[in-house]
Parts: sequence; structure tokens; C-alpha cells
Amino acid sequence: MNKAHYHKVLSEYIPIDSIDYIIELLEKHPLHLKITRERLTKHGDFRVSGNAKPQITVNFNLNPYAFLITLVHELAHFLNFKKNKRNTAPHGIEWKTEFKYLMLPLLRPEVFPDDVLSVLAKHMKNPKASSGADPHLVKVLRKYDPQTEEKTYLHQLSIGTVFELNTKRFKLGELRRTRYLCEEVRTKKQYLVSAHAEVLKIS
Repeated sequence: MNKAHYHKVLSEYIPIDSIDYIIELLEKHPLHLKITRERLTKHGDFRVSGNAKPQITVNFNLNPYAFLITLVHELAHFLNFKKNKRNTAPHGIEWKTEFKYLMLPLLRPEVFPDDVLSVLAKHMKNPKASSGADPHLVKVLRKYDPQTEEKTYLHQLSIGTVFELNTKRFKLGELRRTRYLCEEVRTKKQYLVSAHAEVLKIS
């Protein structure tokens, strides 16, 4: 993917003042960037398999600030892998160091609104494995999501409630740290879903 194509694609998903910096990173560290459908348990991921080009995926439906944070989070995994292969913890000190290094040039008001910037700066002092594990960051980022009157948040529901997420129906189970164990109604498969996920209550 050339620079013009990167610019065209990224302009739909991340703040305009972050695009040149992200393109510079992607050109310096070539990989396959894939924008995917919404997934139940994650906003993005990094994968490497055999001789295939390393791949980063990010959910298409994130707001621009959440998308950017997720993309840089996964780029930090890629840089950590390049330097250390699989010899470090996924979200250990090496990954945190890379994440902080990559995020630092973006921590400015031209990229993030003041309210997001304030919370994000605190988050980056000791970044968690997922932005969803930081309730303060989740709350401030949610203000920039598209407004949907009919949706609510998973943590507002009672155990046993049936809800819809990503066109599938689930039954809410017990809380496990920051995620709920949920059973898909049709298949009976178990999923861990973020307590802050937006869902449609059914019954």
C-alpha cells in the first residue's frame, strides 16, 4: 500500500493530524493493516505466522480516537516482536516501553480533544493491556462514539439478561474482572465481553 492509498484509507478512521505520523510508522515498519468488522472481545490484534507478512487488525466501528489508540497499541506489539520475538510477556515492560514511545508524539491537542488528552496522558504512565481495562479512558472515549438511543452498556444489565451484540444474542453471566462471561443463545458458546460494551437489551 503506497502513501497516497494509506492516506485515503486512514483519513476515514483516525484524526487528520495523526495521519502523516502513522503513515511514517507503517512505511518504516511494513506490515499488513486490515480493518475488520466489530468483534466481541477485542478492538484490535497483532498476528505473525510463518513467512507471512505480520498483520494488524482494527475494528472498523471505533471512533477516531479509540481507533488511533488501538492502532498504536498493536504497532507497539509489532515493534516489540521485531526486537524480542516471543521472549517477553504480551503486555510486559517491553511492550509498555514501545507503546509509550509511539504514543508520545501524538499526545497533543491537535490530535486529541482536551478531555481525552488529559485522561490518556495519565493512562500512558502505566498503560494497561487494553484501553477497555481503564474505566476513565473508556468513559471519555465513549463521548465521541456515534449516538445510539436504543443501546445500553453491558454492566448496566442484570445477570441472566438476554442482549444483542454484533447481530448475535447472548445471555449475561458472571463478571470476571473487567469482562462478563456470556453465552451465545444459539450455539451455547462462551465469550468474555467487556463490561463497557454497548449492547441492545432484549429481555
